[in-house]
Amino acid sequence: MFRLTHQRKVILEELRLAHSHATADEIYERVKKRLPRISLGTIYRNLEILASHGRIRKLDFAGGQRRFDINLTEHYHVRCLNCGKLKDVVLQAPLSFDGLVAGPNGYEISGVRLEFLGLCPECKAVKQKGAREDAGNK
Repeated sequence: MFRLTHQRKVILEELRLAHSHATADEIYERVKKRLPRISLGTIYRNLEILASHGRIRKLDFAGGQRRFDINLTEHYHVRCLNCGKLKDVVLQAPLSFDGLVAGPNGYEISGVRLEFLGLCPECKAVKQKGAREDAGNK
């Protein structure tokens, strides 16, 4: 049976206020300001419970820390290959994979995870500035 305890309410509030796809460590830093005696282990356990009960989404992308998303609507993400920043992607026409994959190798398909990769505006600007400086030094 799922109970929305005070700790879980605070975790959800801080995840909502973070306006990002926070890691457990980031959530811990935010929550401990309000609940100074909370442990990182308690944060991890509660995030897992909230995810297993459909209150948040756990994002397990290869090559990075697990992140947590308060947005439960179907959406996609873009990740910066330089700094690791993760943002929601809003597509003009949502992608549909219905009928595209008919259970390869006997799998029953239950969902699709799509991640766009690239450089965030900040990292792109730094890269372009470095390229201009390199060109000016030649």
